[in-house]
Amino acid sequence: MEVSKISKYRNLTKSERILIAQWLDQGESNTWIAKQLGRDVSTIGREITRNSKKVLDENGRTILVYEPLHAHARALKKREKAWKAKHPLKSPKVFSYVIDKLRDGWSPEQISGRLKEVEHPNDDSWHICHETIYRFIYSVKQKDKCYWEYLRRKKKKRSQKNGRKSQRARIPDRTSIHLRPDEVDERKVIGHWEGDSIVGRGHVNGLHTEYERVTSITRFEKLNAVNSGQTLKAMKKIFDPLPKDFKKSTTLDNGSENVKHKEVGIDTFFADPYSSWQRGGNENANLWIRYYFPKGTDFSTITDEELKDVEWELNNRPRKRLGFRKPIEVWNETMAQQGLQ
Repeated sequence: MEVSKISKYRNLTKSERILIAQWLDQGESNTWIAKQLGRDVSTIGREITRNSKKVLDENGRTILVYEPLHAHARALKKREKAWKAKHPLKSPKVFSYVIDKLRDGWSPEQISGRLKEVEHPNDDSWHICHETIYRFIYSVKQKDKCYWEYLRRKKKKRSQKNGRKSQRARIPDRTSIHLRPDEVDERKVIGHWEGDSIVGRGHVNGLHTEYERVTSITRFEKLNAVNSGQTLKAMKKIFDPLPKDFKKSTTLDNGSENVKHKEVGIDTFFADPYSSWQRGGNENANLWIRYYFPKGTDFSTITDEELKDVEWELNNRPRKRLGFRKPIEVWNETMAQQGLQ
């Protein structure tokens, strides 16, 4: 391998250090050793200079000796020290931003994307990979700095996402999702929603949630009981104030609470039983809502003001599918384009 073609630096391995020591004992030059290992000659020179140890020869003079095991241990120690000396999240300004947004409930991907795509697209000093943020979160071991608690699922370890299973019920005038207009799947026309229920403690109360497929806007209303009457009331509170073009349809699951769907006043479609992925946007939104209201929450103790605060936070977080713009930004932009603001 020619030195000029080496494209990326790699740390020397233990085996390479053993070979370097053997070849030095045989009187080989740094240039020759570099060629055999496919390394730059300067890499070999730095290795020998930095990781040799001082010993006394027979005449009591101090000389440098390159011993491979000592050199490897010394290199590892330097690497660990250098890593610890680095700022945990690139720089103090990025660290402060990341921690603030984690506390606001943003995901690492939302933080990373917002910095790169929206707030500082031309400034690499602000860019940070979401995986770096995840590694930082799970590397902190102090009891008073459990950053994983700010994540949506509040898991000590990252786990696979799972949605709520659909419930089969007899729905009058049920229209299958397979008869839904193509424009809904294409996500190009605003006004098509996905709906579901979040149940509280003992299945006594809960929320009805709706997610708009183009803008990612999320709306929800309290259910004093998880039944068809309360669900109809909640859906009308969500949809009635909206302009006609912003409430074309909604897609629901097959729960019995949706049997009065015809009275909502917009087209309704139903996903296949046990196919929550067909309403993936809503399922994802519900996971975020569960971050604030975990399973077992008694929604009778939650005020309307608290619900609106959570709704505001969710709609003011950047989304990857929106180019890391916020749902409320896209919603307001669309409203303005149609002369509704």
